[in-house]
Amino acid sequence: MTTAFPTDPAALDAVQRRHAEQQFAEELAELARDDDKPRPPNWELSPWAVCTYLLGGTLANGFIISPKYIGNQRVIQGAVATLATDRALLLYGVPGTAKSWVSEHLAAAISGKSTLIIQGTAGTDESAIRYGWNYARLLAEGPSPAALVVSPMMFAMQQGKLCRIEELTRISAEVQDTLITILSEKTLPVPELNMEVQARKGFNVIATANSRDRGVNELSSALMRRFNTVVLPVPETFEQEVHIVEQRATALGRALELPAETPALEEIRRVVAVFRELREGLTSDGKTKLKSPSGTLSPAEAISVINSGMAMAAYYGDGALRADDLAAGLTGAIVKDPVQDLIVWKEYLQTVVKERQGWKDLYRACHEVL
Repeated sequence: MTTAFPTDPAALDAVQRRHAEQQFAEELAELARDDDKPRPPNWELSPWAVCTYLLGGTLANGFIISPKYIGNQRVIQGAVATLATDRALLLYGVPGTAKSWVSEHLAAAISGKSTLIIQGTAGTDESAIRYGWNYARLLAEGPSPAALVVSPMMFAMQQGKLCRIEELTRISAEVQDTLITILSEKTLPVPELNMEVQARKGFNVIATANSRDRGVNELSSALMRRFNTVVLPVPETFEQEVHIVEQRATALGRALELPAETPALEEIRRVVAVFRELREGLTSDGKTKLKSPSGTLSPAEAISVINSGMAMAAYYGDGALRADDLAAGLTGAIVKDPVQDLIVWKEYLQTVVKERQGWKDLYRACHEVL
């Protein structure tokens, strides 16, 4: 199994979304050059450098590493420490708390490769985790190594890399349990060929799971024992959440080449304030209790609202982000249930937004799209 990465700058510029190891190649190279700490076998960077890559910092030569995760340092340290052991890592939390983002950057920093991914869905079968077959060769030649289709998991084991499993709890319980032998014995049996693949040092698994997903398949106790669980929380403070949304929305706007101005901080603060108040069921001053909508109003949804507003401002406005550009995206993010959520949103607009000083433009804009 090989992955061809574009290396020509022009080809990279044409890619809609670069992998972490491509986008932050300079930072990873500078960290590797500066890193003199002990490294676990087959790791590209030491645990110290991996944490610096995710949390940001300034190297001895003055080079600045941008933060990829804004939050509790101990959360990332715990995740990195887990991957240095024989236990797999489960990143757990509500949707939109950067589980996949952290998973990708951990794999990029530790293995130099974040693309060994198994996407969990209701239709994911055992072959996605173990291996598959080239059926044309299988019928013509019978079982042979040449007919084997290597999965990302098998490749990671062979190369001593990290394999990522997205949405582990979306996979059926029978398929989930395929991981038990891999995680406990560090081997992947191939009985058809009377052989097995033994994991090289450096191999491990990072899985993500949502705590509020519907239709999930709970992990068996046998499988849970083979994971260390690290919970990624929603941002603790208002300012922290504003900083996260501003940073990611600005970066995505540049990546999408939106011909709009940098999103106004005041508009970001308003979106974050709306999401936090509805999420917590209480206004920021603590005086008014609110009903919460059915959706998860996380930083990821706030970033999406800001980016869709930037697109509206760029293509239908003068490039400056205003309330009119945000109204449709904001309403769409909050109203997932067209009956109950609409009642919650209308009530919030009338009792909070309409009465809040300086928010009349947002009230009018949102009222127009209802």
